[in-house]
Amino acid sequence: MDFWQRYRAIDARDTRFDGQFYTAVRTTGIYCRPSCPARTPKAENVTFYETSAAAHDAGYRACKRCLPEAVPGTPAWNIRSDIAGRAMRLINDGVINRDGVEGLASRLGYSSRQLNRILSHELGAGPLSLARAGRAQTARTLLVSTQMKLADVAFAAGFSSVRQFNETIGEVFAMTPTALRGTAVRGSAVRGTASHHRAPAATTALTLNLPYREPFDPGVFDFLAVRVIPGIEAGTATSYARTLRLPHADARFGITYDAGAPGRPLVLTIGAVDLRDLPSLLSRVRRLLDLDADPVAIDGALAADPRLAPAVKAFPGMRMPGAVDPQELLIRAMIGQQITVAAARTALTQLSACGSESLVPADGLHRLFPTAAQIADPGFGLLRGPRRRIDSVRSAASAMAAGDLDFGYGDDLAGLQSKLLPLPGVGPWTVGYVAMRVIGAPDVFLANDAAVRNGILALRAGNPAAAGSRESAGCLEDGRPPGKPTPDFTEVSPWRSYATMHLWRAAAISPKPRQTRQAPALSAVPPI
Repeated sequence: MDFWQRYRAIDARDTRFDGQFYTAVRTTGIYCRPSCPARTPKAENVTFYETSAAAHDAGYRACKRCLPEAVPGTPAWNIRSDIAGRAMRLINDGVINRDGVEGLASRLGYSSRQLNRILSHELGAGPLSLARAGRAQTARTLLVSTQMKLADVAFAAGFSSVRQFNETIGEVFAMTPTALRGTAVRGSAVRGTASHHRAPAATTALTLNLPYREPFDPGVFDFLAVRVIPGIEAGTATSYARTLRLPHADARFGITYDAGAPGRPLVLTIGAVDLRDLPSLLSRVRRLLDLDADPVAIDGALAADPRLAPAVKAFPGMRMPGAVDPQELLIRAMIGQQITVAAARTALTQLSACGSESLVPADGLHRLFPTAAQIADPGFGLLRGPRRRIDSVRSAASAMAAGDLDFGYGDDLAGLQSKLLPLPGVGPWTVGYVAMRVIGAPDVFLANDAAVRNGILALRAGNPAAAGSRESAGCLEDGRPPGKPTPDFTEVSPWRSYATMHLWRAAAISPKPRQTRQAPALSAVPPI
């Protein structure tokens, strides 16, 4: 977006752009979200920043009226596959809190000096400032939505001391932590009450509301529910819960969606988490449900394609489910290839027996998904199916356990391809699926997927007029008549991953889908 497009957005107080850029006003010294209800400033007094950290570094403070930190994040970090986007995904996952700037730079293959220069140029702030802004945002969330002690909030947000916490809150918000907590009564984007108490194993339990952009399609819960592994996960059409291994300790969380309640809240209940892991957990939950997506922009692009328009109208706000553990996702994808969801779930349930017992069990969730080392050693004996697939899974698990295969949120599509394609049993389909769910790649289209093909047939059957397009004399270079849609949906780029989600759903709800080994009845995507 250029300056005037952004200016028109703030003049219209368009909530769609909250979190995607920030408006700083020179005459007041504050920065706001685009939908701030205050009077629109004169254009000559406005500077737009990509991140709140850049506004902080430029000397601006957060608006007390609109609370610009209380918004969903930007989808740009998934859309962008450059160093800045990759770095932001890792920063949001808490890498700087755990490993420092040197650790972040090492993961990205740069020196810390080079990384600082790149991020300062691209985002207006260096890695430390970006991490500091993330800590401030987490601290604000905890202050306004929980009754945690201030010292606990400080360390949960990633600050190294209470003094650093107090100074940062004062600089960013021009308020003390206690005063910032008092803003909750004015109705922040994180709504509702919260609880705070000590749980076993030195963990903390919390309840938070998760901000997101409307509309929100709860079909993501259906997607997750049919893939749950008993003892590790639980799910319904409006909820999902699981155990999770995080850098410092085991965690347990649950998410519920209430479409009938005011504001249609998404409530995150953290049953147990080490405070040091809280920023990482919040980031991964948001990735799991794709809560930083811009559904209006995505739906607008998809609805322009006559093949997808009816599906978008029926299910606005489609989300692309993410992954809370990249290594786990690869194993699940490899086991689930070319078999039904039910068969993959059975195989993964058997494999889960080699996983460790959770240190924070409750509500029927008592086990952790096996580590790569557990799968490579005792776990492979629990796998059933073709020997070639078992050997492929064990080979991938061994490589991950040995550190020879290291991938995650900081990769781009090309990086995933270079790391995963050499593995036996991994092809372009697997890499594309992993890219969709691990790094949130928005423009993956799995053209050879049987369920995708079934989804196209299902949409065509329900909307014959969209099956083709106007015919005219002559053909394009690829042989298509002018105006005829492309088979790989290039018209909706860069949102083809969401087109894939719509096609999977169409195949799943089709009355009698064409049965293939990759077209299960309950869910149209083959892997778990």
